[in-house]
Amino acid sequence: MQIDVYNQKGEKGKSITLPKEIFGVEVKESLIHQALIRQLANGRNAIAHTKNRGDVSGGGRKPFRQKGTGRARQGTIRAPQMRGGGVVFGPTNERTFEIQMPKKQRRRALHMALAAKAQDGKIFGLDKYEDKDAKTKTFADLLKKLPVERNVLVVLSGKEETLQRVTNNLPNVKSILVNYLNIHDLVKYDSVCFVGDSVDKTKEIFSLTK
Repeated sequence: MQIDVYNQKGEKGKSITLPKEIFGVEVKESLIHQALIRQLANGRNAIAHTKNRGDVSGGGRKPFRQKGTGRARQGTIRAPQMRGGGVVFGPTNERTFEIQMPKKQRRRALHMALAAKAQDGKIFGLDKYEDKDAKTKTFADLLKKLPVERNVLVVLSGKEETLQRVTNNLPNVKSILVNYLNIHDLVKYDSVCFVGDSVDKTKEIFSLTK
């Protein structure tokens, strides 16, 4: 499977062959979905927090006398049945949503997500990007000449301050280093642009033999 590589003027140049062991695997949506759920769950923070009867302040004495009131006896205002008392089995910020998944399964799911993009023709290359002024408009004009329909994930082999800076100013573009490739971004963004030698870097980092 080959993809087109464009130059900085938006002109189609040479084509490169995608590594079959990553971009040519059989796509199983169930595994991609499993990896996506894992990533979303592991990035979730437990915000909701309730106090149990041991955390509620007060309650050092009985709220009213034991007998003679006609009410049920109560020992403390911190009891769950009392107004303002502790909560039984409520959510706490110590809760974890972590989901485990074997490393080989995670990598295979990433391969499948990339393969799905390749099969849909949503992957292309950019040989390089240079702009001394680092203007967002220059890159935005380039995007209009590239096969981008909705949004695009720009994959870099290493840190490129100019490209990272201009992409941060565009709402429909995100730049990411190869070693941070993940299921969520591949599902979220419609097109994927590999800059420079990032395809070779992807094969080097995410091979199943690693």
